[in-house]
Amino acid sequence: MSIVRTEADPAVADVTFPQDFLWGVSTAAFQIEGSTTVDGRGPSIWDAFCARPGKVANGDTGDPAADHYRRMADDVRLMSELGVRAYRFSIAWPRIRPGGGAVNPAGLDFYERLTDELLAADIVPWPTLYHWDLPQELEERGGWANRDTAHRFADYTEAVLGRLGDRVGWWTTFNEPWCTAFAGYASGRHAPGRTEPEAAVAAVHHLLLAHGLGTRVVRDLAPGAGAGITLNLFPVNVADPDDPADVEMGRRIDGLQNRVFLDPVLRGHYPDDVLVDLAPYGLGELVQPGDLDTIGARLDFLGINYYRDHYVSAKPDEKSGPPSEWVGAESASFPKRGLPQTDSGWDINPGELTTLLLRLHEEYPRLPLYITENGAAFPDQLTERGTVEDGDRVAFIDGHLRAAHEAVRQGVDLRGYFHWSLLDNFEWAEGYAKRFGLVHVDYRTQRRTPKLSASWYSRVMADNGLRGPATGER
Repeated sequence: MSIVRTEADPAVADVTFPQDFLWGVSTAAFQIEGSTTVDGRGPSIWDAFCARPGKVANGDTGDPAADHYRRMADDVRLMSELGVRAYRFSIAWPRIRPGGGAVNPAGLDFYERLTDELLAADIVPWPTLYHWDLPQELEERGGWANRDTAHRFADYTEAVLGRLGDRVGWWTTFNEPWCTAFAGYASGRHAPGRTEPEAAVAAVHHLLLAHGLGTRVVRDLAPGAGAGITLNLFPVNVADPDDPADVEMGRRIDGLQNRVFLDPVLRGHYPDDVLVDLAPYGLGELVQPGDLDTIGARLDFLGINYYRDHYVSAKPDEKSGPPSEWVGAESASFPKRGLPQTDSGWDINPGELTTLLLRLHEEYPRLPLYITENGAAFPDQLTERGTVEDGDRVAFIDGHLRAAHEAVRQGVDLRGYFHWSLLDNFEWAEGYAKRFGLVHVDYRTQRRTPKLSASWYSRVMADNGLRGPATGER
């Protein structure tokens, strides 16, 4: 393996991406739709989680969110005005099969209207089938710790493909199964809020099995469509490369964050060391004959969500210990390095995106890659003129696009970039406290105000690249 770690050269001015590079924006159903009890939608685990005191900042809920369910046509028009080429959205399982049961035609009607609006605007629809909103009734039967949930996902996928499979050319099965499994079932930081390491490990396998079963449905019902999965991948750097304990902790964190998902999906097996690490939690016992063939079936693309890297130490700090997302590695700590940070407290380190893309290119079977989420929260404020001058976000995107282009220059087959997010929205356990959008949303009036970053990104899409110095100024 020969991975070159390279910061995008700040002296480089113009950057052009390959012809037909796909430029888009991303959202997720629970974060923007609102209307959580409208037209037959049932409750999800996030509705239940929001109702538990202290789980979500300020007691916020997913209603009204950005009121996209009622304002969908206007939001598509806004995307068209910005020159968006592709829209990555998620479909709410509780709208399609409330409770995991019978199909709700009204739920399918909404996504059919959305798809038709996008196609009419010459915007590629790029739906994700699962972005964390499991029907609450299925959670009450065990959720993702229950193998049967994977089969219920296949039923749901069949309903969606049966309606939209004739007009959608790209399907993502899951968004960030790491978050569902480890943040949802191990640390309890996300819905459903369980702190059961064995359930988290079971969720890993059942999510991957559901991905494989869903991919099979896509192949059967939309044989010409592309199928893939989106993973949140983190380069892992250790605080002290000369300390064997830090190096070992880095290996474990890389296994839990990255390889436990990448290897079964792209190589058809779990990594040997991760099977050993998770043996006390039953990972090997979960695998039934044929599972890994299903999980490792051919994909047409891999989606990558990149926000930051992990900087890992084996020396515990005040945040270490159970309940932890790091099953079997609960003493891990993530010290600060003095790097610039986003409003979420995440280090800004765009050069590691190059490292990540090159690692995938060098270590795994080759397939087209898409950056399906990249973005940052900043403390955006409306000025007296009614504008949002978010130059920090412009600089963030600029740096990451240059890092992505450096990977392309070194041979990586990167075919698209989706910014997270189109709109300010409900940001999970952070409620409405963090703003990631290119478009400012006044949650009281639902007024949309494109930020400086929206007009800047609009020009990037039109130019198919960056024109000017690497400062975010154009």
